[in-house]
Amino acid sequence: MKIAVVYNRESKKVINLFGVPNRETYGLKAIKRIVNGLKGGGHQVIALEGDKDLIDNLEDYMPQVMKGERPGLVFNLSYGIQGQARYTHVPSILEMIGIPYVGSGPLAHSLALDKVVAKMIFRQHGVPTPDFEVLSAPGFVVPDLTFPLIVKPKNEAVSFGIKIVNDEQELRDAADIIFEKFAQPVLAEQYIEGREINVGILGNSPPDAFAPAELTFGEGGPNIYTLEDKTRKSGREIGVICPAPLDESLTALAKKIAIDAFSSLGCYDCARVDMRLDNEGNLYVLEINSLPSLGEHGSYVAAAEKMGLDFPALINRLVEVASSRYFGTPTPPQLSAQPKNPTNQVFSYLTKSRDKIEKRLERLSSYSVKTSDIVGRQAVLRDFSKVFKDLLLKPNEKYTDDKVVWTWETKKGLEGGILLISQIDMPLGSHDRHQQGYRRDPEWVYGEGIGSVWAPLTMLEFALRSLRSCRKLPNIPLGILFYGDEGLDCRYSSDAIKKATSQAEQVIVLRPGNIGGKFISDRRGQRKYYLIAEGKTQRLGKASAQEEVLQWVGSKMNEMAKLSSRRARLAISPVNIETTAFPMLLPHRAKVTILSSFPTLKAADELENKLKSILGKSSIKWTLETVSNRPPMKTRKVDNPLLDSLRDTANQWDIPLRKETSLWPSVAGLVKQGTPVVCGMGPCVKNMYTSSECVERFSIIQRTLLLAQYLLTLAKK
Repeated sequence: MKIAVVYNRESKKVINLFGVPNRETYGLKAIKRIVNGLKGGGHQVIALEGDKDLIDNLEDYMPQVMKGERPGLVFNLSYGIQGQARYTHVPSILEMIGIPYVGSGPLAHSLALDKVVAKMIFRQHGVPTPDFEVLSAPGFVVPDLTFPLIVKPKNEAVSFGIKIVNDEQELRDAADIIFEKFAQPVLAEQYIEGREINVGILGNSPPDAFAPAELTFGEGGPNIYTLEDKTRKSGREIGVICPAPLDESLTALAKKIAIDAFSSLGCYDCARVDMRLDNEGNLYVLEINSLPSLGEHGSYVAAAEKMGLDFPALINRLVEVASSRYFGTPTPPQLSAQPKNPTNQVFSYLTKSRDKIEKRLERLSSYSVKTSDIVGRQAVLRDFSKVFKDLLLKPNEKYTDDKVVWTWETKKGLEGGILLISQIDMPLGSHDRHQQGYRRDPEWVYGEGIGSVWAPLTMLEFALRSLRSCRKLPNIPLGILFYGDEGLDCRYSSDAIKKATSQAEQVIVLRPGNIGGKFISDRRGQRKYYLIAEGKTQRLGKASAQEEVLQWVGSKMNEMAKLSSRRARLAISPVNIETTAFPMLLPHRAKVTILSSFPTLKAADELENKLKSILGKSSIKWTLETVSNRPPMKTRKVDNPLLDSLRDTANQWDIPLRKETSLWPSVAGLVKQGTPVVCGMGPCVKNMYTSSECVERFSIIQRTLLLAQYLLTLAKK
């Protein structure tokens, strides 16, 4: 990979020099050490000043990538040249011209650099930080804080202007120096007597915390890390102890607080969280350094070494986590050697189509496909009918019901091939208010049904398009089945799905996957019942020999709840109660919706018999109606050839693929025993069916690539 190390040292290449100048620099020795570390990792590296020539230099060094080339990346060390929020300058330029880079974005840098705003955000997120006041100008009112205090410029880093003050006069003297020298407000913060603890952060989603490091201060100075210490002009030696001598619980707490602080500001890739530990064992976050020093004497580098990352390994690991954040795909192949290789052609098509994929996803998310919205569902079907016609897929009328099930197939046909199944409805009623518009950030794409419906459909479309691009799609025995009654527990589509899956040799259900690259290998079954109980009308407070309907229902529900067993993987619970009553009378009728979850059909039947036994004979008339019956998905313990093949493909492309079980049923349970099936092969989702449903952005391209490359292995000559 081409990497440009961008830094600021002594550059004067600006149109004008004015405003607050940058006082932070990297030494030439440190820059060279980083460059050599990257070269040792096999990268092509150049070092550039982050000045007005940066755009031209980057365009010359890493122009827009051609087909099959590896994208370039900036290793950002830049503190800026002058002005406000200097840390943001180079990242903002890189954002504008479209070059990925290591480290946080402009917003996180600006928040971290503004110590007051950062502390306000910390408090909003429950991150402990010392009490503070902002002194805006000379002649300020002395803050209501207990001396000693620590003062520092509001928007500076590297300990510039930092000082401990013990009384009002010292406070005013120190603040006046900051007002004059830095021309900005002063942060007056409660000084925490105790130990200095630093925690390094590396990675994203979730980030990893290094072992806490403790700074030790020599004699003859304050118990804080000053600018003179950092520039080695104080005459004392600052030591780093890593891991810090903390007990296990305090170490874990320090790591958690550091990650919370890192996440609250929206940082990426790396940071160092500076804390103080008081004499009572309380931790306080002082600030986040969103550009942690990579100097060889720094605590960040020392902590990384304790984690098993020597300096070259740390530098290259930073490149890896940034690349993963941006691209989410494995190392691109070199296509020049085999320009007509279908595997590489599929990869090239998908990686070049990343923008098209997200635009298509945004367009699809504008449709309304709640289960009750027949019109919206028909619009989606018309859309995809055109897509499939363009891909030369033909409708399969044998397994199509124009109301709930629609099937297409390739020239090779569905029978004896692979069947891909996807839902096209969101199980929400017309009155449900789970609406949210499409939006995205670097890690997530949000929208109503974005993970449950739209991302799997987008993934399916572009996997097929990539196969069409290398002319392999017609040679794959493949069927596509859409169903539109997930919100009705598939009660109308189940027969057609059973028939279609019985003709396939393997089945993939494009339900969303779970975070962490997980798909579903086993699912419990689910039955829904209506318990209808009726009794005589009764007045409130009037003695009666007959039990009240609601009291009877409540007692029966308590008995039923005892049937739930985690060990037996059984669960039962009421989810809704509707009552009927005449004016001024107690309810005489109750309709209870009951859900049960079970591992096998035998267990389901036994559980149902126990329910009926509990209801028993009573003066209350009751009926128990089975509304829906969704069988479990059970993968046999023997090797699943479909699963093994998918894993081989995922390993080839470094795509995470791990199995887990789920309480929720799916149409995978309708596949007959003996037919290889996997579920949850859609992009990874969280908060499904809620107002904050979102899909992991990079899992879209990963799962699309995985599906396309696997289908390619099925192509027949």
